[in-house]
Amino acid sequence: MAQVQVQAQAQPPVSAANGGASNGGGNQFVSTSLYVGDLESNVTDSHLYDLFGQLGPVVSVRVCRDLSTRRSLGYGYVNYGNTQDAARALDMLNFTPLNGKPIRIMYSFRDPSIRRSGTANIFIKNLDKAIDNKALYDTFSTFGAILSCKIATDASGQSKGYGFVQFDNEESAKNATDKLNGMLLNDKQVYVGPFVRKQERESATNKTKFNNVYVKNLLESTTDEDLKNIFGEYGPITSAVVMQDGDGKSKCFGFVNFENADDAARSVEALNGKKFDDKEWYVGKAQKKTEREVELKGRFEQSLKEAVDKFQGLNLYVKNLDDSIADDKLRELFSEFGTITSCKVMRDPNGISRGSGFVAFSTAEEASRALADMNGKMVASKPLYVALAQRKEDRRARLQAQFSQMRPAAMAPSVGPRMSMYPPGAPAGSAKSAARRSSFWNRASATNPATTTTNAAADATQGRVYRYPPGRNMADVPIPGVPGGMLSAPYDMAGMPFRDAAVSQPMPIGALATALANAPPDQQRTLLGENLYPLVDQLEHEMAAKVTGMLLEMDQTEVLHLLESPEALKAKVAEAMEVLRNVAQQQANNPTDRMASLSLNDTLTS
Repeated sequence: MAQVQVQAQAQPPVSAANGGASNGGGNQFVSTSLYVGDLESNVTDSHLYDLFGQLGPVVSVRVCRDLSTRRSLGYGYVNYGNTQDAARALDMLNFTPLNGKPIRIMYSFRDPSIRRSGTANIFIKNLDKAIDNKALYDTFSTFGAILSCKIATDASGQSKGYGFVQFDNEESAKNATDKLNGMLLNDKQVYVGPFVRKQERESATNKTKFNNVYVKNLLESTTDEDLKNIFGEYGPITSAVVMQDGDGKSKCFGFVNFENADDAARSVEALNGKKFDDKEWYVGKAQKKTEREVELKGRFEQSLKEAVDKFQGLNLYVKNLDDSIADDKLRELFSEFGTITSCKVMRDPNGISRGSGFVAFSTAEEASRALADMNGKMVASKPLYVALAQRKEDRRARLQAQFSQMRPAAMAPSVGPRMSMYPPGAPAGSAKSAARRSSFWNRASATNPATTTTNAAADATQGRVYRYPPGRNMADVPIPGVPGGMLSAPYDMAGMPFRDAAVSQPMPIGALATALANAPPDQQRTLLGENLYPLVDQLEHEMAAKVTGMLLEMDQTEVLHLLESPEALKAKVAEAMEVLRNVAQQQANNPTDRMASLSLNDTLTS
């Protein structure tokens, strides 16, 4: 416990775990479900089960993870069969080191209103950096049952010098505030007071003193004298003016300046929203343009953040929908996974389905189950693509961050002769095309060996073969008919038979989906590549191989959708090209920063 240098009346420790209750009533905060926070990144479900199973039979455990990366989010849940075991676990295991990092436990409630209400929540600042979660908990637990307790930390885990404690009743919070505010904790005088939300703090800040008042929605007939008479009732006025245009016509707004700030505040409180001749006035503090812009921007960003946070992990994006699927059918498809709060198929101005839509669930767990089960499922002979919904700005930022962090990987130079290049589906005798492509890839190799991509066609014993651009985990494989020839095989495609480029044409989407279902995993990427490359080549001829390789790293159902939808393919190719341009610009600025491969992976999902 932190050293509290104050003579306070000794009180027995009370916790929610050992029966602390709100004002003598039954403890409404006891639960069988526990929240476990501050988990070390490698902690698994098994770790939680082994630890918490020592205190009683565990019904279920779960470490929460990012749906796309599967990385731990640093918290999880443990469910017991009865409240006694949960209470005992909270009492005995709170702040126990797990994988070398103390865990933080509190009761979990489905209804977040208790936590968000701010009831019995106090704020502590000017804390010594040595005070951690446990020390804070031990210090404040003498005043009552604690629902949550946390020290704010920076990215490195160091204390920011402030924290929060929420009790299960206001009396305990008030008692702690009265006894500890202004006292010394570890030789530092701390502030302890009621927690105030950011919005409320900003609102209080906005209530700074002012003398100048802005009034709008005036009648055109309202004059300066009218303003002086109406506002003069609240105190002495130094000036009052109705703003006019160049022709002397009223702009229907004006300003009133008081001698005393308190008088100005009273006038705002009394006149704002009041009607004069059926015109409702707006009366408030006069602001500079920059102040108004900052305030409006803050409100907009806050509302946007609240909307995003509200649906974070709950909203799924679904595409490759058959034209026959409407809102009701989409809801029916996903309803088995949980409670759907909204469901919509996107349509163009003519009411025609765009082949995509959104489904929002009430919990992240429901959305996660739906994503796992529905992604790739065949509906009306088409495989669905299902992913977490993201804003375009977030996708682009994530994509850019991914590429900016990539570093070059060592790659052995090609030991075989450079072969002639043909695009898939080109006539076997297209020597002109071969020469053009060979020249392009030779230039690319000479300019940047680390990012050389190979799309080769060669005379083999039974015709021509071709390759797609190399990605990660590449292996050198021999090519039949090429003396001493070795090519980098992307995507672990070593030993895979290749189709004759002369007969490689895009297949109908239904036939391709069937072929993919019947093909072994090591051939599925080749099938997709053979069908995707000719379409990409029509959009971006010189960079077709690179872009194709990037697109092939996306989800299989997403690639199928691109093959079927020219608009979607065009948009993804454009996004890929923008990434390539950005990378090229970065390399131009820093020639030593070369990337070994490019990938769109799952970051190009819409």
